[in-house]
Amino acid sequence: MPEPYETPSDALTPSTVGKAAEADLVGVPGTVAGPDPTLAFEGTTGLGTGTAPDSRAAADGEVATPGPPVAEPGPGLGPARGLWQDAWCDLRRNPVFVVSAVLILFLVLISAWPTLIAPGSPLQCDLADSRRGSAPGHPFGFDSQGCDVYTRTVHGARASVTVGICATAGVALLGSVVGGLAGFFGGWGDALLSRLTDVFFGIPMLLGGLVFLSVVRSGSVWPVVGFLVLLGWPQVARIARGAVIGAIQQDYVLAARALGAGNARLLLRHILPNAVAPVIVVATIALGTFVSLEATLSYLGVGLKPPTVSWGIDISAASTLVRNAPHMLLYPAGALSLTVLAFIMLGDAVRDALDPKLR
Repeated sequence: MPEPYETPSDALTPSTVGKAAEADLVGVPGTVAGPDPTLAFEGTTGLGTGTAPDSRAAADGEVATPGPPVAEPGPGLGPARGLWQDAWCDLRRNPVFVVSAVLILFLVLISAWPTLIAPGSPLQCDLADSRRGSAPGHPFGFDSQGCDVYTRTVHGARASVTVGICATAGVALLGSVVGGLAGFFGGWGDALLSRLTDVFFGIPMLLGGLVFLSVVRSGSVWPVVGFLVLLGWPQVARIARGAVIGAIQQDYVLAARALGAGNARLLLRHILPNAVAPVIVVATIALGTFVSLEATLSYLGVGLKPPTVSWGIDISAASTLVRNAPHMLLYPAGALSLTVLAFIMLGDAVRDALDPKLR
């Protein structure tokens, strides 16, 4: 009588495959010890409870092993944000920025459309009302010429804000170009532009304004803007040069140069977006400085001239009458101080948001 066939110990059977799969899965992250339910069989008849593809794979001697576990983002993690997005999120939560931004927007609004809150003319005067105090329809009183102080204060914002914004834009543009080119190319060009910057740094701003504007007969805002740009760009140029020198040594710039990027692409695409932050901070703070400097030059008689309406002109006219009519000095000086303070607060908030060392 023939002996029953015995399965060799090393032969692959469904049960041994299941045990082998179980042994292979031990220690794999994300798995639980125990038989794989897709490889579980009952008896040796080959009738398993797994799917047909899994049964065929087991019969052929192939063991399916699961891949590594897939990491899922946690509930508090969001998409990566850049420098400007982080800065905007910080600024929105900063009450100093919110207050200063609202105040500056209001100043810009009344500078563009002063008749919204002051429908009268700032040049309409009546000597019969000279130095009068507050009256119905004239909350700030009248000046020495009988002009409404409230109307002149509102209309005077246009000249001061125009000078500040235009001078800041010119200074930021000229200083960024000069400083950026000097820092990017280096060599003798950097040395020449650096010495030129030092020469302009040696000219006092106020003394230079007295000399430069005393020979200009025009009383408009553009000679004042030109003077501020002429003597104000060296500070921005020095800041831009340092920022470009720091950015040009970064790995992403070196990689872009190795890939064949030209100088124009390096400057505009890779260096400029990462070097503009300190320039924005300095320009924002300088805007308030230019507004106060315009008022100072107008007070000294070399800046804006009548019939232009300016806070500096009104402060100069009221300085000799401060004891008899203090309201003539109080309101234009208060508006000037509030404007300068708003721009300085805005610059401080922007600096805190863009400086990674303060995070």
